[in-house]
Amino acid sequence: MTDFTQIEHPMLALIAHDQKKDDLVDFVGRHHAHFLRCKLLATGTTGGRIAKMHSDLDLTPLKSGPLGGDQQIGGLIAENKVDGLIFFVDPLTPMPHDVDVKALMRLAIVYDIPMALNRSTAEIMLLDFAARFNGEKDAH
Repeated sequence: MTDFTQIEHPMLALIAHDQKKDDLVDFVGRHHAHFLRCKLLATGTTGGRIAKMHSDLDLTPLKSGPLGGDQQIGGLIAENKVDGLIFFVDPLTPMPHDVDVKALMRLAIVYDIPMALNRSTAEIMLLDFAARFNGEKDAH
């Protein structure tokens, strides 16, 4: 697992299914100060919506999830360039690119990076990251 006390600006990947995009944009707004300390990656529409609302964030937009954005993030996870994944999943809506989503989650597990799939786990992830960045030795 990454030693977050050694990372000046963690790289976080942000993804949201269509029905969860508003939730993720709201989440970023509520935790704006934390996200200012991060480098962010986001898939297509999600990244565009976050950038529109929070233009001061260091955000790199990637392709839309179904057009390869999930795979772009997966590649960066495999290269150890992503420190955490926040993926607001909509489990009630069928996704045509579900295989890509599962592959992305599998990579996050294989490379042992923190992965939050809803607001509650994302809150916990950010609390843990904040504690680690503040130098607390046993933040987990």
